[in-house]
Amino acid sequence: MAWLFLAIAGVGEVIGVIGINKINNNKSWQSFALLFGGFSGSFLFLTLAMETIQMSTAYAVWTGIGTVGSVLIGMFLYKESKDWRRLVFIGMILVAAVGLKLIS
Repeated sequence: MAWLFLAIAGVGEVIGVIGINKINNNKSWQSFALLFGGFSGSFLFLTLAMETIQMSTAYAVWTGIGTVGSVLIGMFLYKESKDWRRLVFIGMILVAAVGLKLIS
């Protein structure tokens, strides 16, 4: 269950980052709600996950999910670069997160 909580926390992190981007484009209450809701949920579920998963592993996987998710959202929703080198480094982050899961 802790790994599910960690995945939910990572998705919340991505939602919070989308909120930041929306605030930069349009300072509406919906943008701020997305920001605060995403990060609040993210920290809540990260806290729940860390009751079972070691802090170092949980934090690394959480930031990895947030990083990869944010880059992918940027590529597909905001037309950011899809350069092959970006994809290689995203793959490295994913491999590292899976590796941490396997040894935990």
